[in-house]
Amino acid sequence: MPVTGQRVVRRALGRRLTRLRAATGRSRREVAEAKLGISEPTLHRIETGKVPVTVANVRALCWLYGVDESITDALSDLALGTSQEEWWDANPVIPDWFKLYVGLEASAKRICTYEGEVVPGELQTEQYARAVYGAEQAVEAEAADRHVKLRMQRQAALAARNPKPRLTTILGEGVLSRQVGGPAVLAAQIEHLREAALQEHMEIMVLPWSAGAHAAMAGAFRIMDFEDPEDPDVVYLESHIGALYLEEAAEVAEYRRIFELICQVAVPIADFR
Repeated sequence: MPVTGQRVVRRALGRRLTRLRAATGRSRREVAEAKLGISEPTLHRIETGKVPVTVANVRALCWLYGVDESITDALSDLALGTSQEEWWDANPVIPDWFKLYVGLEASAKRICTYEGEVVPGELQTEQYARAVYGAEQAVEAEAADRHVKLRMQRQAALAARNPKPRLTTILGEGVLSRQVGGPAVLAAQIEHLREAALQEHMEIMVLPWSAGAHAAMAGAFRIMDFEDPEDPDVVYLESHIGALYLEEAAEVAEYRRIFELICQVAVPIADFR
């Protein structure tokens, strides 16, 4: 199954177990009363992807739900990944709320991004990233160095994927004029964007000032699509202290509609002057 990182595997397994329980018509309380050794709060944490899941618990739940052996075996294998760490899971620099995003990014088949203020992390040069983190004026002197190193590591992991995910990025024109790091750093960053856009799996566009009011003025967002139909597409919204992961079909559809609207008025970065 195309899932990567313990938090993403927990999300995938929890969703599947929730569907199986719902198909039997049982509530969480009824499952807890079946004396499997799984309490109602524990089941809630399992289904919402908050905790590692043992193979024994998966098999017990599958037995209760009347699941056949092939599905039971597949979900048991998935359970093994709920405690298996990827490089980002154990990294203390990455906040917990962002670790789920990194895992989702490593699994997505397509990522559509709108950003009106800054070049997205996966497309930043090292000097541009250093200027961005430097502007946050972290109290700890080495914090910017650690974050920049992490950003470069994330880029390398994304570039190493095979097949590569389809990346479609729309940048507000202001991103290409804000003097992040000074004229030389910005010029190098823009050249990096132009070169990146030449790759078959990447599409980078600019939303010009001349477009006027546009559908995405509420702010930056990402839409991540996944190969496995069992894994719902996700809209990612980030703030300074956390993130929202929207999975409801209507929510994702609305952001997809907004992205299509700004695509209509954006121009390829190769054509932007």
